[in-house]
Amino acid sequence: MSAELKQKLESVVYPGRTETLGQLGLVQEIDGTTAVINLPSPAITREAELTSLLQAAAGQEIQIKFQKEQIATPRGLGSSLLANAKNIIAVASGKGGVGKSTVACNLGAALAKMGCSVGIIDADVYGPSQPMLLGVNGTALTIREKRILPVEAHGVKLISMGFLMKPGDAVIWRGPMLHGMMNQFCRDVEWGELDFMIFDLPPGTGDISLSLSQLIDITGAVVVSTPQDLALDVATKAVGMFKKLEVPVLGLVENMSYYCCPECGHRDDIFNHGGTKAAADKLQLPMLGDVPLNSELRKAGDAGVPAVLHNPDAAPAQALMKLAS
Repeated sequence: MSAELKQKLESVVYPGRTETLGQLGLVQEIDGTTAVINLPSPAITREAELTSLLQAAAGQEIQIKFQKEQIATPRGLGSSLLANAKNIIAVASGKGGVGKSTVACNLGAALAKMGCSVGIIDADVYGPSQPMLLGVNGTALTIREKRILPVEAHGVKLISMGFLMKPGDAVIWRGPMLHGMMNQFCRDVEWGELDFMIFDLPPGTGDISLSLSQLIDITGAVVVSTPQDLALDVATKAVGMFKKLEVPVLGLVENMSYYCCPECGHRDDIFNHGGTKAAADKLQLPMLGDVPLNSELRKAGDAGVPAVLHNPDAAPAQALMKLAS
């Protein structure tokens, strides 16, 4: 491939993002007029769109081949649990009430919308909320050939303690029981092949996070916080926990980053703004995104439909899609 042709291909802007293929380092060459494009896992349905853009940029007929990459994990415990999941992402927070489960739910739905096969394990045993967020509360689990079938909703496969509890029941378990349940969710559920498995972890730095780090190879963790100083302080502790457990931290997300009026778009920094970015800089971690707050998130939650699907044009939905990208 000539340097001129490669330069043309590298100038193409990756669909849904602002960077070019060259900036993302996705263009490789073989020979002549054959180009190889590396696709990250979230882009597994972009082949046709990219082919059209690349052919137009090249100004000539070229052959394009795609290869898909998964996120590399430096760990290597050789665990057979969840071996069919290419990327295992833990969504965590230092404290409750910061919207971690909402972020996890929408992250899964957004990746599924992009064409990925996605599973969610609701690991918040004491306060499972994924069944309600995905509109499958009260669903009974099905057993087939001694395997648990996950509940499917909005393109996502889900398992949750919420499916095993009666409304109003409380889980009062010690560490070994929690460890056993997480092991069963990983081992005995018929997940199939997945591009992403997302764990919605309980808030804080307790038993379940420790159990998961021992059971499986977590590709990376996403830590969710809000802008207030207290939330940022405990988010920093969550980052410290993952470092001690040798789990890579992919970055921080600021939820409820500001209020965005759904009618006029007016912005109000009701909880302050930008504190998570300052914490990310201090911790030398990427800032993955900031998600605004408005009534669209509440309406989506009440409807049991992820915000990225309920009203894709709303400001929170667009921010969550950008986070998934």
